Amino acid sequence: MPNASMRNSLISHFCYSSVDGAIALQVSVRFFTNLREIVGKKEETLKFPEDKKVTVGMVLKTLKQYYGNRFVEYVYDPKTGDARGFLQFLVNGKSASILNSFETELKDGDVLAILPPVGGG
Repeated sequence: MPNASMRNSLISHFCYSSVDGAIALQVSVRFFTNLREIVGKKEETLKFPEDKKVTVGMVLKTLKQYYGNRFVEYVYDPKTGDARGFLQFLVNGKSASILNSFETELKDGDVLAILPPVGGG
């Protein structure tokens, strides 16, 4: 995994854009359990240009490029290339599957949470 300065450089390459010196759209991504260990943090803020349509799928693609193989192996099924069915993707607390799935458009300040299955008893 790249060190912190290298990760920041990669994120800048993939996401950061400014409009008149200001970042136009920010999306926070929250990581839990194993995924938190893989990425080494509980939250990441991604920044995109205002004129870009930002979707859940685009955020996942950005994270895939940013965090590499361990992220990909945890989030994606190697046979289908689709996100693993056991993961839940919540946009501001609502399941992306009841919104527009990975085509759900995100707005400035939205929070995407990637949750593993939860069990208990």
